[in-house]
Amino acid sequence: MVNGKPALDWVVERQSVRTDKASGIVNDANDWAIETMGNPRYPLELFLRVITVSLETLKIVNALPTLDID
Repeated sequence: MVNGKPALDWVVERQSVRTDKASGIVNDANDWAIETMGNPRYPLELFLRVITVSLETLKIVNALPTLDID
């Protein structure tokens, strides 16, 4: 969970193309990935990393011993 949302939903929301109503400036993660990161695959790679972290977290949580509260 990130800011109360599932991590993948949060990433998709952040990677969506948005236009600021007041200024008309377009915020496009694909443009940012190319111009700043020099990697047009960055949004996809970010999504894949979040999936990997989520799966590894599930493995760790499932491997934890049960909590006995008396």
